Amino acid sequence: MINGPLALIICAVLWSTGGIFIKNIELNGIAIAGIRSFISGSFMLLVTRQRLHFSIRDEKGRLDKESTIVYWLAAISYAVTMISFVAANKLTTSANAILLQYTCPIYIILLAPFLTGEKNRPSDYVTVVGVMLGIILFFADGLESGNQFGNILAAFSGISYALATIFMRRCRGYSGGAMALSHLITAVVCLPFVIQNGVPSLKSSLFLLLVGIVSIGIPSILYSVGIRNVRALTASFITMLEPVLNPVWVIIFAGEVPSTKTILGGLLILGFIMIRSIIQNRKKENLK
Repeated sequence: MINGPLALIICAVLWSTGGIFIKNIELNGIAIAGIRSFISGSFMLLVTRQRLHFSIRDEKGRLDKESTIVYWLAAISYAVTMISFVAANKLTTSANAILLQYTCPIYIILLAPFLTGEKNRPSDYVTVVGVMLGIILFFADGLESGNQFGNILAAFSGISYALATIFMRRCRGYSGGAMALSHLITAVVCLPFVIQNGVPSLKSSLFLLLVGIVSIGIPSILYSVGIRNVRALTASFITMLEPVLNPVWVIIFAGEVPSTKTILGGLLILGFIMIRSIIQNRKKENLK
């Protein structure tokens, strides 16, 4: 069985392909989000063979109100994240969209102690500062261009992503169901835009399949597995590999070579995450 951190690492790698795929789809951003979620949600249910639940029941079959509320909050938060991020990708640069979405650790640090009871450690605060400096350096020229409404949507996706991470963590054994429900919510909300855009071209259809299965479908399964076994803040740090790896696909498929600032920023992010992992692993060993 794949462990939590490894599941999240693979998840982040596959997530990182989304930007290059989305740019090649000739549809409205919200329509893309809807079709993508329909494909990925169907794929997820087919592969995991799980049923789509709309409520959480206890062992005696009674409605667990608190768990059901958390379950729906997780699904809605992630649906908002997907819609706002894809829309932002079509309205502003991919760099802007990723940079602003990955401000989420700041919101997790502020909210997690109240919503999950998970206490922050000194190394968490240091890592957040280092990672955010790395991302700013990584996309040093990013916010100088791009549509401002797209930037606002991307920033909003950072808040909703933080909430999704926190609530998914609280879902524990039901995180997979919450992820599948989030795709259903996204597909239903975006349906009017899908109808308005009409039938996609062959090229767009191909990239919709890729973004639906490779960038979201498989990662959704991996994320639901990983989030059960790691802290919310740890999950957000691990998945920050997504913005680090994004330029790799740009180099391969678009021929754009990253700047020195991009490379240094990526190394800074990876370095702080690795140092934090080493420190916390040593503390665990000392407690044994």
